[in-house]
Amino acid sequence: LCSKTSDVIEPVLKPQWWVNCGEMAKRAADASRSGELTILPEIFRVNWYGWLDNIRDWCISRQLWWGHRIPAYKALDAQGVEQWFVGRTKEDALLQAKEKLGREVAIDELIQDEDVLDTWFSSGLFPFSVFGWPETESVDLAKFYPTSVLETGHDILFFWVARMVMMGLTLTDKLPFDTVFLHAMVRDKYGRKMSKSLGNVVDPVEVIEGTSLKRLQEKLQEGNLDANEIIKASAGLELDFPEGLPECGADALRYGLLAYTLQARDLNLDVSRVVAYRQFCNKLWNATRFALMRIGEDFSFDAAVFESVFECAEPINIWILSRLNAATKTCNDSFEKYAFADSVTATYNFWLYELCDVFLEAIKPVMTGDDVQAKLRAQHVLFRCLHAGLRLLHPMMPFVTEELFQRLPGRSSFESVESICIAPYPQEEERLNAPEIEETISAVMNIVRTTRGMQKNYGLKPSFNPEVFVSCREEKTVKALEPTASLIKTLAGLEVAHVVATSDSAIPQGCGVAVVSEVIDVHMLLKGVVDFEQELLKLQATHDQKKLILANAEMKQKVPDYETKVPESIRTRNQETVDKLNQELSNINEMIANFEALR
Repeated sequence: LCSKTSDVIEPVLKPQWWVNCGEMAKRAADASRSGELTILPEIFRVNWYGWLDNIRDWCISRQLWWGHRIPAYKALDAQGVEQWFVGRTKEDALLQAKEKLGREVAIDELIQDEDVLDTWFSSGLFPFSVFGWPETESVDLAKFYPTSVLETGHDILFFWVARMVMMGLTLTDKLPFDTVFLHAMVRDKYGRKMSKSLGNVVDPVEVIEGTSLKRLQEKLQEGNLDANEIIKASAGLELDFPEGLPECGADALRYGLLAYTLQARDLNLDVSRVVAYRQFCNKLWNATRFALMRIGEDFSFDAAVFESVFECAEPINIWILSRLNAATKTCNDSFEKYAFADSVTATYNFWLYELCDVFLEAIKPVMTGDDVQAKLRAQHVLFRCLHAGLRLLHPMMPFVTEELFQRLPGRSSFESVESICIAPYPQEEERLNAPEIEETISAVMNIVRTTRGMQKNYGLKPSFNPEVFVSCREEKTVKALEPTASLIKTLAGLEVAHVVATSDSAIPQGCGVAVVSEVIDVHMLLKGVVDFEQELLKLQATHDQKKLILANAEMKQKVPDYETKVPESIRTRNQETVDKLNQELSNINEMIANFEALR
């Protein structure tokens, strides 16, 4: 019975038109096996071969009133039996009929079949028919066919993609494209297929523009759902979108969907994640506006000043350019591999955690200081980061990046392009790589995090700016960190930061100590600020916990045949853990002794 009208549906057997696909399917499968055709993600190659290696005849006729009518014509022979003739035109079929029937045939005698072609047959012609095929002399066909990349959903890999490849190879002797990128299917955040009856359908336009719960529920009334389904769907909408859909914008939606491309088969869309990317857009806007204030409206890019950045080698400037270069490499590599989620991660981390959280904060004292040349260098580095950073983001966030790019001062002095959409995409520059500086700044950030953690653990007020001594056990670490003392002071909000050797007597009594790494400790002057008795209790508890962990680690090394049965890589890792715990216990004992002396 029909679900909508309750009419009785009775199947009727009718003659159909079929296509033998054996040879076509073999060519399509061979093209993939030879590497001429690339299917991404590669997990779908199994599906591809599963369909093509086990191909069956294809029924291409449909009993519908819309579609391309099958170019098959019938006429009666001398015995009154129907004979069929297939041609591109009725005239072609007429010539075939005259030849086979051996008599003159009037064109009105030919009756065209009322069936239409299967939708997928018509769609399979799409890559070349739009360029004028079957006119082989078509200028467009010669210029634009074959194409390069097809992007579509994996659910129609066989129904459409395979048909295009088979028909392209058969009718033009060329692959219609050399790469197929298959995106995941969008589902709701619970992994359910989007369905009107469930009330979980997310309209992209409503995510972009925003809408109320009331409007979402009103739309249910405009469809053809029955009353019970409307009640169920309305409840589902109220559960998933109690406040409606917030306005997110096209950039945030696109960026969010690209971030989801790690999920190859199904994309479980959670609108709250898109909202988070809208907030990232706001952060991008505000950070760029703030940065433009630092650069100044009269800024003009000077190549000589930018070159001086490398001569002066201020660590923070070299570091941010190196991180920009790393993000550039990741984006280019990920676009080449169609790993779009990696591009999202690289650009997100660069803008949020490196440019905004570190670099903009680090250069504040420079921008307000008296060193004009240092300020000029910082402005040039910041301009370069903004200019390249926006271009990195542009394919994923075209609207906000274009708006901000147009506001960059001095663009013509650096690169004369009218729009970001025609600006060259950033490329990796080998000279910007600075792995040693990156390692140093990584240590600085660990020091800053440790310092902030100490302030929190000791219950110090946010307004309190302590004096800190960064103690290094190796001379090379002292040399690497000494130029960053002012940077540590700025990022950690300290009154002053000293970088000293562990053997140095400059560290005063009354300091709290925290371990940053095997070679770095942070000593924070706490005398007169912290209750040492309370801290001793905390240290003793930490000491006991570390002692227990160390005992468990050493127990693993004492099992029978440890040296022969346990792989060397695991033994090395276990020993590193033991060494690190011993060092941490030694540091804690030193801290306890230090506090004992202050009683």
